[in-house]
Amino acid sequence: NSKKKSHVHSEGCTDIICCVLFMAVILGYIAVGILAWLFGDPRHVLYPRNSTGWFCGIEPNEGRPNLFYFDILKCATSVNVMATALNGLQCPTTQVCVDNCPDQFWAVRFQSYLINVKPADVFNQSLCVPSIDLETTTKTVKEIVDMELCPFFYMPTTSGVADLISFRARSPTQLVLVFVFNRDIVNGFNAREIGVRIFEDFATSWPWILVGLLIAMVVSMLFLLLLRFTAPVMVWVLIIGVLGAGAYGIWHCYWEYDNYKQLSATITDIGFTTNLNVYLQVQETWLAFLIIISVAEAIILLTIIFLRTRILIAIALIQESSKAISHMMSSMLYPLVTFVLLLVCVAYWGATALYLATSGGPIYKVVALNSTVDDCSSINGTVDCDPQGFNSSDYPGCPLASCIFIKYNDEGLFQRNLFNLQIYNAVAFLWCVNFVIALGQCTLAGAFASYYWAFTKPDDIPMFPLSASFIRSLRYHVGSLAFGALILTLVQIARMILEYIDHKTRAAQNPCARFILCCMKCCLWCLEKFIKFLNRNAYIMIAIYGKNFCVSAKNAFLLLMRNVVRVVVLDKVTDLLLFFGKLLVVAGVGILSFFFFSGRILLPGHTFRSETLNYYWMPIITVVFGSYLIAHGFFSVYNMCVDTLFLCFLEDLERNDGSLQKPYFMSKNLMKILNKSNKAQKKVKGED
Repeated sequence: NSKKKSHVHSEGCTDIICCVLFMAVILGYIAVGILAWLFGDPRHVLYPRNSTGWFCGIEPNEGRPNLFYFDILKCATSVNVMATALNGLQCPTTQVCVDNCPDQFWAVRFQSYLINVKPADVFNQSLCVPSIDLETTTKTVKEIVDMELCPFFYMPTTSGVADLISFRARSPTQLVLVFVFNRDIVNGFNAREIGVRIFEDFATSWPWILVGLLIAMVVSMLFLLLLRFTAPVMVWVLIIGVLGAGAYGIWHCYWEYDNYKQLSATITDIGFTTNLNVYLQVQETWLAFLIIISVAEAIILLTIIFLRTRILIAIALIQESSKAISHMMSSMLYPLVTFVLLLVCVAYWGATALYLATSGGPIYKVVALNSTVDDCSSINGTVDCDPQGFNSSDYPGCPLASCIFIKYNDEGLFQRNLFNLQIYNAVAFLWCVNFVIALGQCTLAGAFASYYWAFTKPDDIPMFPLSASFIRSLRYHVGSLAFGALILTLVQIARMILEYIDHKTRAAQNPCARFILCCMKCCLWCLEKFIKFLNRNAYIMIAIYGKNFCVSAKNAFLLLMRNVVRVVVLDKVTDLLLFFGKLLVVAGVGILSFFFFSGRILLPGHTFRSETLNYYWMPIITVVFGSYLIAHGFFSVYNMCVDTLFLCFLEDLERNDGSLQKPYFMSKNLMKILNKSNKAQKKVKGED
């Protein structure tokens, strides 16, 4: 009977309108990315520019990655003038690309102005503008300084990104500069040096980091597979442990209560005090603890007694999930697919945002801020210029004129809508991320549902169930998955807007406004959690029956509400087991990596030595964090399997009665717990 083999099917495409809308958004997202790539130039934020507009570290300045400022004091004294007069923040001093920043103090001597000294004997050619040759120039030292062809002075600096320069303070003047740039250079902290050391540690220990992550993967997989045999023992051990802890608490509180029986002091006599130890010396305190713990213990004990059957069902479903995964080991690797797709979404969003932020070419203006010549006022900040071909001799009335970057072009149609495009980029990114997660949940649900609805396991399980479910989700249910992802995206956008409003109005908020905003944020947080829960179960129903999102969500919600006690018991039992599983994997691998990378465990014959590491804790942190991600990925698959089989189990109970026409698809263990059986099986057995 083909109907007995599987209930997983798709009647046709669902939520076509939302599918078309999602495809249109994706096409628009691609168009935005293409436009951003055409108009943007991320080199604006990746490389600093010198005064001629060339990037440091690439093209003509390859090998010279650092930016050197001639008169760094102008950056502190003239930035406000620049911002007011020209709406720009470029430091009004000559900048050149250099291979290394100066490491000592230097200044032009006063005698060099009075006598005819050869410029090559005064200046350092590598710190001057490339257009001047100190060996052949006919300009005097004073002319070179006045035209800012070479620096008048410089001080020790460290390399930074773009025009963010850090100073090692050795005098009060430099301390002022340190304050202006908000850099802590007193201790000489060098982030690049530490970064190099960390990179060296990774280069030395990366094979052993991979070994640690491989161990985490093996331990996670073994734990999930062994739940098939150890789940009953672990669950009842944890339950007995909780009851035992409560019993010890009752005994301890009674013992403390009996010890303070001779004291006549009461809580009323003590009154209010911040010393909590005083309350622990009062008999009434321990009596209150005794009553509270006893009531809690009684509630837990009665709950376990009355819910013992549901606990057994939860254990059986957990065992069945482990069995299902053992028949579909490829499902354990599916989180890698989701991770890659999410990585693509994040990379595309980041690249698009970066290209959009750097759209528009730089605008340069002729500037002579320090000039007192009246003829300069007519051209100061009003005349466009090309920094690569600029010559101050073209402006004889302004001998100190220079070509300075003012801003990026924002006058085009594309540039005027950059903010709107960034909003579109963020919204489309959230929608794509939620869709990828939905696709993963629906794919896994379809694969595990095909296992449950296989009447004879494993013979009736479809070949390549995970691949078939993935193709089925993309072929029929893109619209439904996009619909659920869109609802979740809208809630997340509402939360972001509320957080933005709260951040901007925090200083002007009164207690009532803060309370209202806090309540609204709490409500939206709860709504997001509920939408995620509803979407997850809706995707399971979509994978089983192939209906649209609204119908699937309604059916899943009503089904769960009709079995709310079973839902709570299964959810808590599963969460408890998976929590201890994650704790076991992360703690075990973390402790092992600590003993290895700290040199407490030595393996004979290998070349790795902990003494070669600069910071042995960096590989440990990497292994612990990676182990958590691996365990979370494996356990998320297992959690999805439990949820899918649970919904299938509830559907099986409501739709079937064990007759020949409607046999149960659940395992024999579940039927034994519920005192149910298939009549068809008995009949076949009698005929045999």
